[in-house]
Amino acid sequence: MNSLTNLSAAQLVQQIRETVISPVEVFDQYLQHIADLNPKLNAIVTLATDLKEQARKAEAAVMRGDDLGPLHGLPVTIKDTIETRGMRSTSGSALRADFIPAVDAPAVARLKAAGAIILGKTNAAEMAMDYNADNPVFGRTNNPHDPARSPGGSSGGEAAAIATRLSPAGLGSDLAGSIRIPAHFCGVAGLKPTTGRIPGEGQFPPSTGPYSLGAVVGPLARTVEDLALLFNVLAEVEPSGAKRESLSGQRVAWYTDDSVAPVTDETRSAVKAAAQALSDAGLVIEETLPPGIERGHELWMRLFSRASVIQLRNIYGGREDQGGEFVRWRLSTADDSPISSLDQYIQSWMERDSLRERLLRWMADVPLLIAPVGSVNAPEHGALKVSVNGQTLGMFRAFSYSQTFNVFDLPVVCVPAGRSADRLPIGVQIIGTPHNEQMVLAAAAIVEKALGALNL
Repeated sequence: MNSLTNLSAAQLVQQIRETVISPVEVFDQYLQHIADLNPKLNAIVTLATDLKEQARKAEAAVMRGDDLGPLHGLPVTIKDTIETRGMRSTSGSALRADFIPAVDAPAVARLKAAGAIILGKTNAAEMAMDYNADNPVFGRTNNPHDPARSPGGSSGGEAAAIATRLSPAGLGSDLAGSIRIPAHFCGVAGLKPTTGRIPGEGQFPPSTGPYSLGAVVGPLARTVEDLALLFNVLAEVEPSGAKRESLSGQRVAWYTDDSVAPVTDETRSAVKAAAQALSDAGLVIEETLPPGIERGHELWMRLFSRASVIQLRNIYGGREDQGGEFVRWRLSTADDSPISSLDQYIQSWMERDSLRERLLRWMADVPLLIAPVGSVNAPEHGALKVSVNGQTLGMFRAFSYSQTFNVFDLPVVCVPAGRSADRLPIGVQIIGTPHNEQMVLAAAAIVEKALGALNL
């Protein structure tokens, strides 16, 4: 594997700034690495056509002694549901197979303004509505640890690209775990920020209506340090934040049973190991289920599920045959279950707000939580159900642990914390209070240091 693709995003930026390496060298090695590995992965689906030109411009700026942005010369990839000016952005839909946006999504624009160079677009579930990275335009992405397994979704191409060093870092999106689940399956780090911390405009489908309660854009990377580097740019905050030492004495609650879905013994061990790492660093840990957590999955279904049907009908109306397998299934079965009345919907929203307020009062004393990402690690492609300790459950229910924190709008970092017996990654969620991403990142860095990053 080429040495420059082994460097973290922070190392690349520093060495470009210090003229140890040139942006042209970086992009030459990334393009060769992509040519070697991507055909088997199908993680990057569109490459930028102006990479050499942008790399030469970045190199010239360094040599002139220009003021350089915090991401100067850094290659980044962008989930294909997030719009990039002049570069195809399909959302995995045949209806948008040739769509080329005229402007960048605001989050993409912030990366570019900081000096990052868009390397390409990564595969996703069609319309970002499934826990896979498979669609009618590009086909499926394979898990880098086992090609027979899913990389997760809907940001699966992004996580797979970063895990295999086809990209040092990039952007995904998350309404039900779509950053954290691929990070968990592929063995990388991902941040779901508080809503509004990073601009979410310029996605398709748009994060409007009920989605605005919990849908976000956020970074994925191989290290927590790189997550923080991108977050500071994307959220336009100063790179100070919480430090490891300042967390000593903070209380942490951890749990592995949300009363919705069981988890594997290996998942429980990974969560316990992450909690122990924080305890060893001076934090005070306690195994307990925070209030309201058991309602997260049901409230997700009540608040967000019907919105996906309305969006798909607006997009595919009269053209349902052009949808992929998941979209056609979702539309054909949308009315099989009773539809909530407006009064029921409002009642669910009020329950969400009441439970969130109660949880935040509780977290005033316990500002950090550790939880599983889901019941299992990466399943085989196309799996609809999983079996855990003799219990069979649907794939969506299996990731109630992730959905809960979209419902309650808390910042979360997924960080690798172990491997299964068959060598598949297991990530854990570290959760904090709203707008306190820096503390969550600092806690995740402790776990990462103690348990080690997962390298292919």
